[in-house]
Amino acid sequence: MSELVPGGNLALPGGAVTVRVPGPFDVSALITDDSGKVGGDGDFVFYNQPAAPGSVLRGDTLTVDPARLRTGATRVTVAVSPAEPGTALGRLPSPTLHVTDADGRPLTRFTPPRPRQETVLLLAELYRRGDRWKLRALGQGYADGLAGVARDFGVDVADDTTPSGPGATAGAPGARPGPLDGGARRAAFAPAAGPARVPAARHGTATGPAGRAAHSPGPPAYVPSAPDPDGFVALVNSARAEAGSRAAALDARLASAAREHAAAMAMTGRLGVESRDGVSVYQRVTGAGYAYLTIGEHLVSGPRSPAEFVAYCLRTDTARRTLLDPAFTHTGLAHVQDGPSGDTYWTALWAGPFTPDGLRATASAVTDLTNRERARAGLPPLAVDPLLTTAAQAHSADMVARAFYSHTAPDGSRPWDRASEAGSTRRSIGENIACGQRSPADVVEGWMNSPGHRANILKPGFTHIGVGFAGGGRAGTYWTQLFGA
Repeated sequence: MSELVPGGNLALPGGAVTVRVPGPFDVSALITDDSGKVGGDGDFVFYNQPAAPGSVLRGDTLTVDPARLRTGATRVTVAVSPAEPGTALGRLPSPTLHVTDADGRPLTRFTPPRPRQETVLLLAELYRRGDRWKLRALGQGYADGLAGVARDFGVDVADDTTPSGPGATAGAPGARPGPLDGGARRAAFAPAAGPARVPAARHGTATGPAGRAAHSPGPPAYVPSAPDPDGFVALVNSARAEAGSRAAALDARLASAAREHAAAMAMTGRLGVESRDGVSVYQRVTGAGYAYLTIGEHLVSGPRSPAEFVAYCLRTDTARRTLLDPAFTHTGLAHVQDGPSGDTYWTALWAGPFTPDGLRATASAVTDLTNRERARAGLPPLAVDPLLTTAAQAHSADMVARAFYSHTAPDGSRPWDRASEAGSTRRSIGENIACGQRSPADVVEGWMNSPGHRANILKPGFTHIGVGFAGGGRAGTYWTQLFGA
C-alpha cells in the first residue's frame, strides 16, 4: 500500500472504491463536472443527504462507483469537518484518508499536514482522465465551514432558520451538529457502515423504527407465509428465544423483497442498501406490500448456507442485535449466487408491521421527548394539534412518495402552506425534518444537536405540535415536526 503526499496521484482500479476517515470527523463529498461546479444540490453528499447516483455515505465511509455517477460527472471531492460543531481541526488528531478497492484491499493512505484554525479540509479528489479514474491527495483547508465549501462548488446554501413566510420559521434541514450556515444540517443517516471485508463475509446492517403514512393501509389480518426449506426461521427463533425475544414469522412479502435485492447485488457484484438501478432495499419492502413501523436488514456475502449466515450474525455484535431485536416480528431471507465470482449474496430483512396504534405511539414518543427538552429549558409543553399532525404526516408521506427531501415540496408548497391546507389557522409555523433516524430518541437527539432545529423545539412562542413519519424511500424513514402558535 502506498502513502500519498499533497499533490500525489494514484491510478484507481476499475469498479467501486471506498474512502474512510476514522476519528471525530464527518465525511462529505461534492460531485462536479470539468467546471468544478455541481449540477445541483443533489451533488452534495453529506450527513443526511447520504446518497447520490454512484456515491453512498455510511458513517465515516464513502463508497464511490465512477461508472454510476450522473452523466457529466468527472470529479468527486472528499471533505472532512469536525463532528463537534465549532471545533477547529487543529484541536483534533490529523485526519487520515484510507482508500480500498471493491474487495476491501488497501490501495493508499493520505495524512495531510496538521490543520490549524480550518474547520473543513478537502482531503482528496477522484477525477477522470480519459477513460481512467485517478485519486489526487489535496489537503486544502477552509475556515468558514461546509457552507463556504458548498458555495464555492456551486451548491445553493440557504439559512433555513430565517423566517420566510408570514410568521413562519422553517428549521434548517438537519439533525446533527456541524456548521452548514450556522450549524444547519439535514438528518443524520443511521445505518452501520456498508460493504467492508470481515472474516468469511462482507456485511452491512441497520435496525430500528421507521415511519409509515397515516393514510397507509394496515397489514392484512393474515401473514403470507414463505417457504423455509433450509430451516432459517428455526435457527433464528432458537436464538431469539434464548435472548427472551418473541419468535419472528417468515413473511412472503419480505422474502420477495429480499430476493429482488440479493439478485440486484449479485448482478453487480457489490453489497449496498441501494443497488445500481437506484432502488433501495426499503423501497423494495414497501413495493412488495409490507408497510412497516420498524425495519432492519443484513446484507452479506460469504456464508454458504443459512446456518452459516445465522452463525455469522450471532458472532457479530451489531448484526446480533438486529437478529435478536424484540421489535421485529417478521423476517424474510434470500440468497443469489453471482455467476462470474461465485460469491453468494444474502439479504435478510426484519420488520415490524405498520399499525395505526403503533404510529400514534411513535409520534407520541417524539412529542414527549420534545416536551422533555422544553421542560429542561423552563418552557411549557407543546400540545398536540390534530391539524398540524395531519400536515406533518402528509409531508413525511409525500417525501417518500415523490422521492424528495426538503421543506419545499415539488409543487412549491412550504410548511405554512401545508398547515393551511390541513385547516390550521395558526399565525406562526415552524418545521423540522429528518431522514434515516431509527427511533424517536435518535431523531429528537439529532434535532437538539442542530442549532436551527433546536431553536424551533425551544422557541417560547410555539404552543402546539404535530408529528409525522413515513417508512420507505431511499433513506428508510422520514420524520416531520410541525410547530404552531
